Amino acid sequence: MRRVLSVHFAPCALFVAGVLALVRAGSFWGRSDWAAVLPESPAVGLGVGLVVVVSASLLGLLLQPFQVRAVRVLEGYWDRWPLTAGLAGVLARLQRRRWEALHRRASKVPDSDRERRVRADAGRRLATQPPADVLLPTALGNALRAGELTAGERYGLTTLSSWPRIYPQVSTRMAEALGSARDALDGAVNLCWSFLALSTASALALYDEPPAWWLCSVGLLLAAVAYKGAVTAAQAYAGLMHVVYDLHRFDLLDALHLPLPADRLDERKIFSEVSKMLVGLSPKGRGYCHPAARVCPSPPEGDSEGRPK
Repeated sequence: MRRVLSVHFAPCALFVAGVLALVRAGSFWGRSDWAAVLPESPAVGLGVGLVVVVSASLLGLLLQPFQVRAVRVLEGYWDRWPLTAGLAGVLARLQRRRWEALHRRASKVPDSDRERRVRADAGRRLATQPPADVLLPTALGNALRAGELTAGERYGLTTLSSWPRIYPQVSTRMAEALGSARDALDGAVNLCWSFLALSTASALALYDEPPAWWLCSVGLLLAAVAYKGAVTAAQAYAGLMHVVYDLHRFDLLDALHLPLPADRLDERKIFSEVSKMLVGLSPKGRGYCHPAARVCPSPPEGDSEGRPK
């Protein structure tokens, strides 16, 4: 219920209420009469509130299946559209220059306390970015890609293919943390779209009223703040993805009934084979470890069930 209200209903209600205010003020067909926005009586106010609630609920239901697409557009996956492909290239080069500037600051030998703080800050910011050759055009895309391309790869797992399988293995507390971070991300993204849509509607309604143009500017400013919040939430979510693989990567092997690795080298080898299997390739065969059937291959050194000592 909390996700429905904060992620879907609240942004839609904000947009509907804003457009309804413009309609009641007569902004779309003449000079705005802002005094007419306020209800004339409690009954009218109740009706207006009911219209906002019903309209926002219906709009939220209609837009809910497009939540992933709403995030991906702000991530910068624009190459499929000719009108935005060129812009994507320009912004990606800008992101690469910023990455290189951060890398230079993080690599510089400090000579003072201030330079040490600058270097530490650059290193922290660089840790939230993916490698330079896979940067996306937007800060939100890079914040999420940092988790999508590095969380499982540290252990030999491909994150994008293994995440849907490892997520059901996480603990209740970790699932709550992931859900909270994802709700914050989706809510901020939807607020950003809501403010952008409301700014567009305001521009259409108030194009002939220059004194009221500040409303459009406020909408754009709030959209920028919401976008910044989405980037922050995405960085937190990517960090939690790393924690999931730190704590639950072996739970994935248990769920797949595969033996646990004997050492770090064997760990990367078996996770590499699992990644190939998850994308439909045919890796080298490896025996199953099924406790119910008491069937488990014997590692070089291990107990009777194939688990390393």
